[in-house]
Amino acid sequence: MKQILILVFLSCIIYKNFYGQNWDIDILREINLNRNTALDPTFKIVTNSVSPISIATPLITLSSGYLTHNNTLKGKGVYMAETVLVSAFVTTSLKYSIRRDRPFETYPDIQNLTSAGSPSFPSGHTSEAFATATSLSMAFPKWYVIAPAYVWASAAGYSRMHLGVHYPTDVLLGAAVGAGSAWLCKVLNEKLIN
Repeated sequence: MKQILILVFLSCIIYKNFYGQNWDIDILREINLNRNTALDPTFKIVTNSVSPISIATPLITLSSGYLTHNNTLKGKGVYMAETVLVSAFVTTSLKYSIRRDRPFETYPDIQNLTSAGSPSFPSGHTSEAFATATSLSMAFPKWYVIAPAYVWASAAGYSRMHLGVHYPTDVLLGAAVGAGSAWLCKVLNEKLIN
């Protein structure tokens, strides 16, 4: 619980310090307005892959554990599911506490290329992707798991700026919430098991 309170406190500091800063919108404009439009469909696919992958990863791991009667694999599946749920809870709580407008709502020159309904800060897609990538990497600490997981999560975060629906600070805090949720769940699980 202490870690969640620290994360909320840090997110408020990040938001307060950077929200009014020009660099946040300047970076977003550079990414969104000067993007390679040929990559728009690719980044839409990456963005749309976040929830299916984040749901399928723990489900496949958990199912594999049940099918093979492997309690370790079942535990890893549960851990990954917990991480995604904690990340979603923290992200949603922050979004509706802070209520930051989407960049295309505040800056009409930003080109919105995908749907976005909730408040902007932090990025839920990025949080979910990094929760999945980090928990998967902690559950299966092999380079051939870690590298593609983080490449995918980073691409998901970048896609949110490319598509004009998040500021860089939204994406940075989303990544921190996702990775932090994985770490928090691992620590709590270890304390409960031992």
